[in-house]
Amino acid sequence: MPHADTLTAAAPVASINGVPLHGAGEALAPEALRQRACSELLRQAAQAAGLLDATEAPGTDGILSEAASEAIDTLLQRELRVPEPERAACERHYEAHKAQYCTGERVQTRHILFAVTPGTDVVALRNRAEACLLDVRCHDGEAGDAFARAAAELSNCPSAQQGGELGWLQAGDCAPEFARELFGHAEVGVLPRLVHSRFGLHVVEVLAREPGVQQSFDAVRGAVAMALQQRAFVSALQQYLRILAGAAQVRGVELDAADSPLVQ
Repeated sequence: MPHADTLTAAAPVASINGVPLHGAGEALAPEALRQRACSELLRQAAQAAGLLDATEAPGTDGILSEAASEAIDTLLQRELRVPEPERAACERHYEAHKAQYCTGERVQTRHILFAVTPGTDVVALRNRAEACLLDVRCHDGEAGDAFARAAAELSNCPSAQQGGELGWLQAGDCAPEFARELFGHAEVGVLPRLVHSRFGLHVVEVLAREPGVQQSFDAVRGAVAMALQQRAFVSALQQYLRILAGAAQVRGVELDAADSPLVQ
């Protein structure tokens, strides 16, 4: 029996206002399906606002046309209000996240990747990843290298051939969501949680850290302001998508489960 968290050939085609989000029988991971739904909501909103030709037919491959992408950008600029953060808000954010504003921090790490691909049973994948995490934590420090063996056997990354070794990394060397879990922390050893990224679920071990140099508030004020603006943009986009979804006929996809809708 198909798992509820995966889309199977037997499941009905998901749609927004009758517009299909995928081909018949196409299997999509839940997050990929939600992403397509969010993109289609915005595409239809752009058409309703007269920013996109009403005759443009949507595809079922999840890829927006250049015209649709430009129309959505214009729509969001018009509809979303993202104010410039005040200095006091920037200072509070800086004080609460000082470790993020260091330069030159390096982390030596290795990982075991459980990749999420179309059709993946995400719940089963998470169960395998959590079992692996528990196993390597239980055997951490024992004779032999349980982490390297698990990486060689289970990891979907080419680094599996080197026991999951990624070498010395700086924040710019990896995906932002991966970097947030590695940098600005003091943890060394196998992290007690799975790390989520656009590639899947990672079991991560930090082998060593080299601290960076703390930057003054004035030196990073622009970066702080951009971080707060991005946070405000995501919040405004989530609210806007909820409004669009509330007025639409949504079939076969749970949009409320999306923590941060991704629009491509």
